[in-house]
Amino acid sequence: MHFDEIEAVYVRELKIDDIAPVYHLGEELFTSNSYPYLYRCWDEWEVIGLYNTDPEYCLVAEVDEQLAGFILGTIITKASWTYGYILWLGVSSKFQRCGVGDKLVDRVIARMIEDGARFMLVDTDPANIPAVKFFNRKGFGNVRQHVFLSMNLSKHEYYGRLIEYEHQKAERAGYKRSRPTMRPRKSDGVASEVALNTLVSEPQALEEEAPV
Repeated sequence: MHFDEIEAVYVRELKIDDIAPVYHLGEELFTSNSYPYLYRCWDEWEVIGLYNTDPEYCLVAEVDEQLAGFILGTIITKASWTYGYILWLGVSSKFQRCGVGDKLVDRVIARMIEDGARFMLVDTDPANIPAVKFFNRKGFGNVRQHVFLSMNLSKHEYYGRLIEYEHQKAERAGYKRSRPTMRPRKSDGVASEVALNTLVSEPQALEEEAPV
């Protein structure tokens, strides 16, 4: 879908009724195949938590009363510095090339400036080239990469045996232990590098629209 007039994009604060639609849009955008790190971090508590703590920096964009995108952010104060931090940015694939990403970022930065922010932070997967180009175009720079390692425990020689042992023990006991849902935490290393976790996903349109 294309729009010639970006005025058709309406940006407002996220409301409680938007939480579920925003979460599901994020599920559509941050898939395990396209963005595995974002997929692991994205859950309903990302939306609920920020809605409760930083509602003024949680915005949604609408086009013809349809959810077109969202942005979730926060403010970080360190000594004499106040940082604006964009945690998540997502734009529906149905509303590309209509300035949704631009309007969301511009609006949230304006609010953060009002609240004393003088430095902006955002990060993304280096492989997400459209997002990197989008943020570069918006004025973000000083790119730093964070090394992220992973391990499939079930395929590990030692840990795999532990997993199998726990599985067999549970079967013998006749139950499968449930585990509490834990909200993913972003890496302290990334934060200390001023390259925290956020993400944008407006495939293909990011670069062209000026954007995800």
